[in-house]
Amino acid sequence: INLELPPCQVLVQRPIPKSDGILPPGVAARETAQALKTLAQAARGVAASTSDPAAAHAMLDSARDVMEGSAMLIQEAKQALIAPGDAESQQRLAQVAKAVSHSLNNCVNCLPGQKDVDVALKSIGESSKKLLVDSLPPSTKPFQEAQSELNQAAADLNQSAGEVVHATRGQSGELAAASGKFSDDFDEFLDAGIEMAGQAQTKEDQIQVIGNLKNISMASSKLLLAAKSLSVDPGAPNAKNLLAAAARAVTESINQLITLCTQQAPGQKECDNALRELETVKGMLDNPNEPVSDLSYFDCIESVMENSKVLGESMAGISQNAKTGDLPAFGECVGIASKALCGLTEAAAQAAYLVGISDPNSQAGHQGLVDPIQFARANQAIQMACQNLVDPGSSPSQVLSAATIVAKHTSALCNACRIASSKTANPVAKRHFVQSAKEVANSTANLVKTIKALDGDFSEDNRNKCRIATAPLIEAVENLTAFASNPEFVSIPAQISSEGSQAQEPILVSAKTMLESSSYLIRTARSLAINPKDPPTWSVLAGHSHTVSDSIKGLITSIRDKAPGQRECDYSIDGINRCIRDIEQASLAAVSQSLATRDDISVEALQEQLTSVVQEIGHLIDPIATAARGEAAQLGHKVTQLASYFEPLILAAVGVASKILDHQQQMTVLDQTKTLAESALQMLYAAKEGGGNPKAQHTHDAITEAAQLMKEAVDDIMVTLNEAASEVGLVGGMVDAIAEAMSKLDEGTPPEPKGTFVDYQTTVVKYSKAIAVTAQEMMTKSVTNPEELGGLASQMTSDYGHLALQGQMAAATAEPEEIGFQIRTRVQDLGHGCIFLVQKAGALQVCPTDSYTKRELIECARAVTEKVSLVLSALQAGNKGTQACITAATAVCGIIADLDTTIMFATAGTLNAENSETFADHRENILKTAKALVEDTKLLVSGAASTPDKLAQAAQSSAATITQLAEVVKLGAASLGSNDPETQVVLINAIKDVAKALSDLIGATKGAASKPADDPSMYQLKGAAKVMVTNVTSLLKTVKAVEDEATRGTRALEATIEYIKQELTVFQSKEVPEKTSSPEESIRMTKGITMATAKAVAAGNSCRQEDVIATANLSRKAVSDMLTACKQASFHPEVSEEVRTRALRYGTECTLGYLDLLEHVLVVLQKPTPELKHQLAAFSKRVAGAVTELIQAAEAMKGTEWVDPEDPTVIAETELLGAAASIEAAAKKLEQLKPRAKPKQADETLDFEEQILEAAKSIAAATSALVKSASAAQRELVAQGKVGSIPANAADDGQWSQGLISAARMVAAATSSLCEAANASVQGHASEEKLISSAKQVAASTAQLLVACKVKADQDSEAMRRLQAAGNAVKRASDNLVRAAQKAAFGKADDDDVVVKTKFVGGIAQIIAAQEEMLKKERELEEARKKLAQIRQQQYKFLPTELREDEG
Repeated sequence: INLELPPCQVLVQRPIPKSDGILPPGVAARETAQALKTLAQAARGVAASTSDPAAAHAMLDSARDVMEGSAMLIQEAKQALIAPGDAESQQRLAQVAKAVSHSLNNCVNCLPGQKDVDVALKSIGESSKKLLVDSLPPSTKPFQEAQSELNQAAADLNQSAGEVVHATRGQSGELAAASGKFSDDFDEFLDAGIEMAGQAQTKEDQIQVIGNLKNISMASSKLLLAAKSLSVDPGAPNAKNLLAAAARAVTESINQLITLCTQQAPGQKECDNALRELETVKGMLDNPNEPVSDLSYFDCIESVMENSKVLGESMAGISQNAKTGDLPAFGECVGIASKALCGLTEAAAQAAYLVGISDPNSQAGHQGLVDPIQFARANQAIQMACQNLVDPGSSPSQVLSAATIVAKHTSALCNACRIASSKTANPVAKRHFVQSAKEVANSTANLVKTIKALDGDFSEDNRNKCRIATAPLIEAVENLTAFASNPEFVSIPAQISSEGSQAQEPILVSAKTMLESSSYLIRTARSLAINPKDPPTWSVLAGHSHTVSDSIKGLITSIRDKAPGQRECDYSIDGINRCIRDIEQASLAAVSQSLATRDDISVEALQEQLTSVVQEIGHLIDPIATAARGEAAQLGHKVTQLASYFEPLILAAVGVASKILDHQQQMTVLDQTKTLAESALQMLYAAKEGGGNPKAQHTHDAITEAAQLMKEAVDDIMVTLNEAASEVGLVGGMVDAIAEAMSKLDEGTPPEPKGTFVDYQTTVVKYSKAIAVTAQEMMTKSVTNPEELGGLASQMTSDYGHLALQGQMAAATAEPEEIGFQIRTRVQDLGHGCIFLVQKAGALQVCPTDSYTKRELIECARAVTEKVSLVLSALQAGNKGTQACITAATAVCGIIADLDTTIMFATAGTLNAENSETFADHRENILKTAKALVEDTKLLVSGAASTPDKLAQAAQSSAATITQLAEVVKLGAASLGSNDPETQVVLINAIKDVAKALSDLIGATKGAASKPADDPSMYQLKGAAKVMVTNVTSLLKTVKAVEDEATRGTRALEATIEYIKQELTVFQSKEVPEKTSSPEESIRMTKGITMATAKAVAAGNSCRQEDVIATANLSRKAVSDMLTACKQASFHPEVSEEVRTRALRYGTECTLGYLDLLEHVLVVLQKPTPELKHQLAAFSKRVAGAVTELIQAAEAMKGTEWVDPEDPTVIAETELLGAAASIEAAAKKLEQLKPRAKPKQADETLDFEEQILEAAKSIAAATSALVKSASAAQRELVAQGKVGSIPANAADDGQWSQGLISAARMVAAATSSLCEAANASVQGHASEEKLISSAKQVAASTAQLLVACKVKADQDSEAMRRLQAAGNAVKRASDNLVRAAQKAAFGKADDDDVVVKTKFVGGIAQIIAAQEEMLKKERELEEARKKLAQIRQQQYKFLPTELREDEG
C-alpha cells in the first residue's frame, strides 16, 4: 500500500494560505481525498487476498478508522480556515491530525507479514529481558555440551537471518514465517548464551558475555525493522543496503560471542567465523544498484589491489602454517584473509555500481533529506525502552539501562532533525523538523526527571508518574517518524539501464567466483589444520587457491576494462572526427563558391540554433573538466552529452555560412566552428587520459589547458555571432521593448483611468491601424528596400508601446469584464505578432537576399494585420456604436486629406474636367447629396441617445454620404475649368469645411454616446451639430453662387469669415495640441498674415471679384497656419504659463483684427465709397500691431537664447563654435590616418611618422578644448556686463569681437593646415619643414586667441583659467611636434651619406656645385624672410588696438 501522507500533513500545518510555495489547504484537501481513494482500493485488495479472516477484518477496520479520521481532519481544517486565530479550533485540528497519524500506523501494521514482524520484535524484546537480571544462575550442563549447543544455535540464528533477508524479496507470508522462525531461533540462542555465561569463571567474563548477547539482541531487532521497512516499500532507496548491513551486524556480533565463549582446536573458530562473514557479504553482489560505500572508482581499484595483495600473503600463510602446525598463526591468517575477501567484495560491488550508473542511459540516485530507517529504529528502541521502564518487574539497573537507551536515541533524533532543517528549502518542513525536535527534547527532559525520582524511590506512585511521562515521548517520536517517512524527503534510487547491467556482469561474475572458491579454500584449510598429513586435501587446497587467484586477476582486469567513461570517450571522439570531416568538406565547397544555400529555414532560425548549441557546449566545458579530474561516474554522461551537440552544431554552422553573402565572413564562421570541434577533440583525449582519477595529477594540467582552449574557441564563435546579430540593428532592444509593454498588460491593477472607454477606444484604434499600415509597408520594403525595415520596425515598436498602455486602460474601463479580458488578450497576441515581425525584419537586414526569410516576414506581416482586425473587433464588442463612429471619423479624415490634395492640383492649375461637361450638370447632384447628408446628421445626433446599433448605422451612413458628396463636388470643381483656379479652390474649401464639421460632429457623438441629457458632452454635441448645419448651408450657398461672377467673390469671403471663426473657436478651446513646434515656426507663420492683410486691403480698394476670391483663399490658409503654429509653440514644455497666456491672447487679437478687416472688405464690396475704403488702413494697422505683439511673445518663448544675429559678440561666439566643430572634424580625420608602408631600409623613420600622427592628434584635441573654453569665456564676459549682448557701438568692443573671431578662425585654419601637412608628411608628399611651420602657426594663432580674451576677461575667473590651461595644452602639443620633426630632420641629415668623388677634377666640380647650391638657398632664405615680414605688416594694420599694445 502506498500511503500518501504529505497532503494530510499540509492540511494540519497550513490552516491559513500563504505564498511560500506550499500547497494551499484546498489543494491539500483534494490530494488527501485522492490518496484516501487509493488507500481504500488497496485496503480492499489486501483484505481480499488474505486467507485469515481476522487479518482481513483488522485491515478493513484500520482503513475505516483512517477514512473517518481524515473526514474529521478536513472538517476541522475548514473550521480553522473560517476562524484562523481561534486557538481552540487549532488545538482540535492538532488532536484530530494525531489520531489520523495513529490510524495510519495501525493500518500499516495490519499488512500481511507486518504484524508477524512486530510479534517477532516483541518476542525478541521479551526474551532480552532475561539479560537484565542482576545475577545469572550457575550452569547445570558440562562446558562441552553448552559450547556445542551455542555453536548450533549460532549456526541456526545466522541461517534464519539469511532467510529473513531472502523473504523480503518474496511474498508477505514468507516474511511472516521467516521472522517467526528467527524469533524462535533467537530465543534458543539467547538461552544457550545465558547457559554459556553461567560457565564463566569470573564476574568480568560473565558481564562480557551478557554484553555480547545484548549486542546480538539489538542487531536482531535492527534486522527485523529493516526487513519490515523493505517489505512495505521494496523500491525505497538504500533499504536493501540497510538490510544487508543489518544482517552483517548480526553475523559479526554472533562471531564475537563465539570467539569469546568457545574453546575449540586452534584455528577452527576462525574458519567458522570467516565462512559466516563470507556468506553474509555474498548478498552485496546480487543486484548492485545502490552505493555500498563512498569509494570512487579509482579508490575501488586501489582497494582491490591492496586487498588482493593482503589475501595472497594470508593464503600463503594459511598453507605454510597448516604444514608446520602453527595453528595460532594459522587462525590469524584466516581472519586476515576473511577481512581481505570482505574488502574485495565491497570494492567490487561499489565498482559495479559505479560502472552501472556511468552508462549514459542510466540515472544516478540522489541522497534524501533524512533516513526513514534510522527514525524507525529509534522509534522501536525508544518504545522497547519505555516498556522496560514501566514494567513493574524492572530492577534499578534495568531502569537506568532503559533511560540510557532513551537518551541515546532521542539525542540522535534531535540531531537528525537539526541537520534536516538546515538542508531543506521547504519552510513548512523546516519548521516541522524544528518543532518535532523540541517536542521530543522536552518530553525526554520530563521523562528523565521522573526516572531520577524513580531511581531515588521505587514507589508505585513514582512508577506511575514515569508511565505517564513516557506517553508524550512515544507520541512525539511516532509523529516525527511518520513525518520523516514523507516521500518528499527520501532518497531517489539509481536507475541502471540494461546496457549498464551488462557492463557490470564481468565484475560481478569474477567477484562471485572469488567468494565461492575462497569459501571452499577456507573449509579445506579448516580440515587441514586438524589433519595436515592428508595429501589429497592439499591438492584440493592448491586447486582452490589457483581458482581464487585467477578470479581476483579477472576481477582486476574487469574493473580496469570497464572504467567509467572510457567507452563513451571513444564513441564521442569518433563522432567529433566525423563532424570535423563534414566541416572541412563545407569549407572546400565555400572556397570554390559552390556551398549550397539552405532554403528550408531562415537565417535567423539558423543563427538562433547555432548560438544555442555553442552556449550549451560552453556550459559543458567545466563539468567535463571536473569529471575528468575526479568524478569518473559522471564522465560518460558528460562526454556523450557534449558529442551529441556537435552534429547540430555543424548543420547550423554550415547553414549560416550558406546564407552569408560575404566570402570572408563565410570562411570565418566555418573556420571557427572547425576550431571549436578540434578543441573539443583535444578535450576528449585529455579527459579520457584523466579518466576521472583524482590521483592522476600528471593529466590534470592537460585537462585544464584543453578546457581553456575550448572556452576561447567558444568565445570566438560567440563574438562572431553577436557581431552578426548586432548588424540587425536594435532589433533586440525593440523586442525587449515590446515584451515589456506586453508584460505591463498583465500587471494587476492599472493606474486610475482619466477618461472613459470611448476615449481609450479611439486611441487604441488609432495605434492599431498605424501598426497595420506599418506592417503593410514592411511587406513592400522587404522586396524593394530591405535596409529601410529598421526604421519601420522602430515605428512599430513605438506604436505598440502606446497601444499597450491605452489597451490596458481600455480593458480596465470596458464593461462587462469579459470584454476587457478579450481586449487585453488580443492586444497581447498582437504584441507576439509584432515581436516575430520585428525579428524577421532584423534577420532580413542581415541577409537581404534570403528568400525564405522574406516569405516568413510577409507571413508575419499578414498575421499582424489579422491580429489588428481581432483587436478592432474586440473594441467593437465593447461599444459597437462608438467603434462605428471611430471608423467613420477615420474615413472622413481620409476624405479631408484627399480634398487637400485636390486643392493643391487646383492651385497649380491642373484640375481639369475629363469631358466637356459644365458645372450645371453637377449642381443638382451636389444639392441632393448635401440634403441627404443633413438627414444623416440628424440621425447621427439622435443616435447618441439611442442604441449602439442605431448609432453605428447612422455613423456608417453619414460616412458613405460625405464620401459621395466630396466626389460630386470635386467633379463640379473640375468642370469649372483650370483657367479659374481660385473659384475651384473656393468650392473645394466649402466641401472641406463640411467634412471637417462632420468629423467634429462624429467625435462629439462618440463622446456623448449613452450619456444623460445634462452631461457636458451633450452640449458639445449640440454645438457641433450647429456648426455642421452652418457649413452645409454655406456649401449650398457657394454652389448656387459659383456661376454668378458678380457675387461669387462675396460668397467666398463670407465662407472664409465663417471658417476663421470656427478655427478661432478651436484655438480658444482648452484642448492641448498633440505636438509642439518652435517659436521660430510661429514667427515665420506671421509673415503669411502680413501678406494676406496686404492682399485684403488691395481687394477692398479694387473691389474686383477675382481679387476678393484670391484674398478669401489666402486668408484661410494664413490664419489657419498662424493659429496652429501659435498654439503648438505656446504649449512647448519649456514655455512658462505667463508667456503662453500672452501668446494665446495676441493670437486671438490678431485673428479678431483680421476678421474685422475681412468683414469691412465685405462692407466695402457692397458699398464701395472712398470713406469706407480709407478705413481699410486703420483695420490693417490693428492687425499689424497684433502681429508685432505676437512676434514679441514668440521671442519671449525663446528666452535668453534669443539674440540679434547682427551682434558682433554673437558672431564671435558662433565663429568659436564653428572653429571647434572644424577642429573636431579635423581630429576625426587624423584618427583615420595610418602611416604608409615603406621599404625595409627606411625603418628608422617609421617611429617619426607615428609621432607625427600622435602629436597632430593631441594638437587637434587641445585646440578643440581651447576654442570651447574661449566660447565659455565669451559667455562669462557677456554675463558680467563687460561686453553687451546688444549690438556693440563702441569701437573697442567691436574690435575685441573681431579679434576673437579672427583668432578663432586662425586657430581652426592652422589646425586644418597642420592635419593636411601631417597627412602629406606621412604619405611622403611634404617635408618636415612644412609640418614644423604648420605647428608653429597653430601655436601663434593660439597665443593671439589667448591675448584677445585676456584684454577684457577677469584673470581669476574659472573660464579664464580653463582657457589658459587649454592654451598651454596646445602649446605643449605643438612644441612636441616641432621637436619630433626637427629631430627627424636633423637625424636624416646626419644619416645621409655623401658620395665623394675620388678623382681630382670630379672632386673640384662637386665642391663648386655644392657652394652654388648653398648660395642659392641663402638667397631664397633671405627672400622668404622679407616676404614673411611684409605679410605680418599687412596683417598688423587689421589687428585690434589691444593686440598692438600688447605686442609693443
